[in-house]
Amino acid sequence: MNSEKIAVSLPRTLVEQARNAVREGRAESVSAYVAAALEEKTKLDELEDLLQEMLAETGGPLSANERAAADTALGITNRGIRKKKKR
Repeated sequence: MNSEKIAVSLPRTLVEQARNAVREGRAESVSAYVAAALEEKTKLDELEDLLQEMLAETGGPLSANERAAADTALGITNRGIRKKKKR
């Protein structure tokens, strides 16, 4: 992969977290840590774009009633936890 060197300003706490990740062996370097974070953000942005496209094709997000019906059908409670089936 081709790399390009840039200068960015980051909050001190994020820089420390990146340095800790390197010290703990979770990242090869601060640059690698930042690159991985940017890759993840890019994936999330692409997923958001896909979701918006899908919603536009299907008539938009679920209404409150539609969501409640779907939750009931899936056995999901208000907290997002599946209800245990009775045996």
